[in-house]
Amino acid sequence: MTEALLRDLRGRLRDGGLRGYLLVRDLHTGEELGIDPDVPLPSASLVKVPLALATAERVRRGELDGATMLDVRPGGVTTPGPTGLSRFRHPARIAVDDLLYLSTCLSDNSAADALFDLTPPARVAGLLHELGLRGLTVRHTMRELGDTPVERFDATQAHLAHALAIDAGTSGRGHRLPQLDTTRANTGSARAWVELLQALWTPSKIHPDVAARVRGLMSQNVIRHRLAPDFSSDATTWSSKTGTLLNLRHEIGVVEHSDGQSFAIAALTESLVPAGTQPGADALMAQAARALRDHLRQL
Repeated sequence: MTEALLRDLRGRLRDGGLRGYLLVRDLHTGEELGIDPDVPLPSASLVKVPLALATAERVRRGELDGATMLDVRPGGVTTPGPTGLSRFRHPARIAVDDLLYLSTCLSDNSAADALFDLTPPARVAGLLHELGLRGLTVRHTMRELGDTPVERFDATQAHLAHALAIDAGTSGRGHRLPQLDTTRANTGSARAWVELLQALWTPSKIHPDVAARVRGLMSQNVIRHRLAPDFSSDATTWSSKTGTLLNLRHEIGVVEHSDGQSFAIAALTESLVPAGTQPGADALMAQAARALRDHLRQL
């Protein structure tokens, strides 16, 4: 029955123009079910969760003060997508704690880069290693993600940028676009992201206060068009983070049921359709993730 489900989901994803890399894990029993969960993909904005973890840990240690005010330059972004400070036209003074909210809950790239200025990628990666979290690479800030063909082409030619993203890769997961090259980008597999979620939701080397802070931020995520419709109800809590870059659509999160069951979910996808707006792809990846969760829940 399980193999039949996986074959069906692979076929549905393929027919919908997606390559899917998913893993769902019962956080209480450890039972899991996935589709190619060990393939690393560029993280896009998912990297803001390790950034939040590192920032909160440094605040706990007294290395940073959450009340410190920082002067943040305006992002000046005019292309569709970016939020928050990234679209500001004038400088702003914002506290570290509030930058953490903007970065994690609104996926604000400018806020994230202000935090990366305090804790550079190499330091974030070092803290992950110190906490026993493997499989996630943090190599660069969010600024690098703002220089893709989408920003260079006219809005009417966005499909050309997506076509390049789809066709310019190599069999070894290299890519002509550095943001999609797994040897240069921030990366993580579905399994690595689920390991991070498990460390945040169950006892681990992460300090309980830090884990609670990051869980709280993820529960306030305002971007809820992807997996949230399939995991939100009056009887569940869905805490998550999305990541979007060219043809990549990701989401990681934990669904907590009122009966006590909790499942960590990582859904990473690559679209093979050269189009920026694909609500069907968002719905399809959510349906696949929910089918895996439903199957595990019945075991």
